[in-house]
Amino acid sequence: MNSATLTSLCLIFFYLGYKFYSRYISYKIYDINNNLITPANSINDGVDFVPTDKHVLFGHHFTSIAGAAPIIGPCIAVYWGWLPALSWVVLGSIFMGAVHDFGALVLSLKEKGKSVADISASTINNRIRILFLIFIMCLTWLVLAVFASTISGLFTRYSTAVLPVNIEIIIAMIVGYYIYKKKVKSFFPSMIALFFLYIFVWIGSNNPINLESLGIPINNVKHTWTILLFVYSGVASLIPVWILLQPRDYINSHQLIVGLSLIFLSIFLIQPKIIAPAITNIDKGPPIIPFLFVTIACGAISGFHGLVSSGTTSKQVNKMKDARMIGYGSTLGEGTLALAATIAAIAGLSFVNVQNDWCLPWACDFNSAKAGALNVFIVGSSGLLQQIGLPSGLSTTLVVVLVVSFAATTLDSATRIQRYIIGEFGSATKLKIFENKYIATLISIIPAYFIATNNELRNELWQTFGASNQMLAALTLMVISIYFWKKGKNIIPLILPMLLIMVIALWSLIIKFQMSQTLMLQIINGILIFLILWMFFEGLYYIFKNYNHFKRS
Repeated sequence: MNSATLTSLCLIFFYLGYKFYSRYISYKIYDINNNLITPANSINDGVDFVPTDKHVLFGHHFTSIAGAAPIIGPCIAVYWGWLPALSWVVLGSIFMGAVHDFGALVLSLKEKGKSVADISASTINNRIRILFLIFIMCLTWLVLAVFASTISGLFTRYSTAVLPVNIEIIIAMIVGYYIYKKKVKSFFPSMIALFFLYIFVWIGSNNPINLESLGIPINNVKHTWTILLFVYSGVASLIPVWILLQPRDYINSHQLIVGLSLIFLSIFLIQPKIIAPAITNIDKGPPIIPFLFVTIACGAISGFHGLVSSGTTSKQVNKMKDARMIGYGSTLGEGTLALAATIAAIAGLSFVNVQNDWCLPWACDFNSAKAGALNVFIVGSSGLLQQIGLPSGLSTTLVVVLVVSFAATTLDSATRIQRYIIGEFGSATKLKIFENKYIATLISIIPAYFIATNNELRNELWQTFGASNQMLAALTLMVISIYFWKKGKNIIPLILPMLLIMVIALWSLIIKFQMSQTLMLQIINGILIFLILWMFFEGLYYIFKNYNHFKRS
């Protein structure tokens, strides 16, 4: 199949999903009421609760969820062929992921900006709230470890991206000051900021910044970047959202639009040949079922998105009607990024010579496909951009900056969310020390640092992260389902994805537990499986206990 035709079909499906299915979900189940005063307006503390223009907030939410994961996952999953990978991206995004993200956002808006974990206490019981919080903390440490390791690896390998990525932080803070303090409309400052960012992308492409030149031994470079990234994420998570989080994410949303537009432009103009088979390696490596569905987590359905929806985003929504575009629309946007990553892998690589240190994902063993996933996207996308006239060095730096910018957004958003969660845990357990934001921040980053710097653990981490991520989505859907079941809504569109994802994720975690060669990973998988089963039975017991009551109601 022609790559342009394949891309067009996927984009049409995304459009129809937003046009029709999101409308059905919005009004028939989630009961969107624009008369509801959102927490951003009712609380408005100027730090976490800040009423925000829907386009700015869309940028924050989009870039917080669209990190490196929707790039890495599809580029690994084409190991089994492009057809299963893209089928899961498109159908998963429309009928599962977007429904989950939208639901978590609406739920939090209706419950004064509380997290899903907090809402589970009033929806089911306080016991499940504590279990939920522990599970989320475990997952978020994995998220922080994965993304810190990803960024440090990219900074080490592609040092031309260091300057523009760090300059963007300064530019974003200037934009935040003008928007929030000077009450300037957000669009033009962000456009100016984007222009300067691309100036520094060009400068950076010719001026790499290597830590080795500062006297740091080459074998310690990645470790040093990891330390610096966790220090940055800790500081970024403590400052008000309008200083850095909102403006940088708004800039990044424009950056993504530009990047994706250039990639899709090259696809439609050049129409590169698809060099990957539709289906392959079904009988090799990890079984496609269940591992396809957890290899691609972000880009189809992701529990982390629910943390963002009910953690930072719900505290910034100005009007209830904005939730559909922000919650459902952002997930489809992430699906579009996953689509671009897949096309870059299966068609963009037709223009480049494969390097010796990585291979075509469908033509090597699974571990090699996993290790080379980011390089597949970067080199494949760069190959596409070169076909429309961008120089090799500039196109590579442009793509790397795009990836790192999103990964960094996820890193500091996840740190902020982890701080909230640890604070909630302290409140739920009456342990006041955890409610201190500085203590909570240290607890957020220190365990993640040790996971990220453990070589054995890091190498086996991706699918454990994916499976636990999916399971969190299933458990979040369970809470959303019970919440709207109690209100007499048709919850079949929520229950079906919940059951499918719960089975798939639990299945894959059990396999990983059995196969793991690392004791620490076995312990992590064991804890996750225990928490999952306990929470599932708590929800099931609640339904059986109250079924007749709510049926009569």
